[in-house]
Amino acid sequence: MRKKIVAGNWKMNLGIQEGVQLVNDIIAKLPVFQTHQHVIFCTPFTHLQKVNEVINQTKNSSLHTGAQNCHDKTSGAYTGEISIAMLQELGVNSVIIGHSERRQYFQESNEFLKNKVDALLANKMHVLFCCGEPLEVREAAQQNAWVEKQLQESIFHLSAETIQQGITIAYEPIWAIGTGVTASTAQAQEMHAFIRSLLQATYDEDTAQNISILYGGSCNAANAAELFACEDVDGGLIGGAALKAESFLPIIEAMK
Repeated sequence: MRKKIVAGNWKMNLGIQEGVQLVNDIIAKLPVFQTHQHVIFCTPFTHLQKVNEVINQTKNSSLHTGAQNCHDKTSGAYTGEISIAMLQELGVNSVIIGHSERRQYFQESNEFLKNKVDALLANKMHVLFCCGEPLEVREAAQQNAWVEKQLQESIFHLSAETIQQGITIAYEPIWAIGTGVTASTAQAQEMHAFIRSLLQATYDEDTAQNISILYGGSCNAANAAELFACEDVDGGLIGGAALKAESFLPIIEAMK
């Protein structure tokens, strides 16, 4: 059975104490998890240690912390960057790579993201790899080719074993991030099924069926259950709705 995952991407939001309170509020009302269900709190770097301490106190192996980015180099003159080893010291085991905002605002190329993926996997870290198309590509009906290129150039060089063990894919239609516009259930399922077909064509059926694919475009409490009911949607990478317990908990509860 594929892992079902809900990951909250806080982006550059909340103070440390606000973040700790949010996690405590969520933990207080969490449903009972099955072994294949997981929640990842992807907080700002400054919050990771405190949030991880809260999670560790629960002894709940379904709860994890994740970083929103990292550098591929182990150390050096990279002002403002965070290394994988620094994250590991904080107990972090997952990192978002290739989020559309990193690609857009910091010009992160597919090749640069490949380097990050390789460095993380070499250090036994888990990668939440983001892919997705902007509005103009969707309107030109070129979204499949766009996403395929992202996957081919950043993660499809990996072996079947490595990609199964270390990668979760998050499809994020850029035109639906933070806009309040959500891909229809049919659109989400169509792209998730396409990504799974690429995994099968590149690797094999076993690999295609063992990799979780998350939806990451304005998923919220109102639409999560419908989206997660799609055959190839295995959870969500959640932005704004992850910043309040009352909006994040229903999304977690929609995970089956």
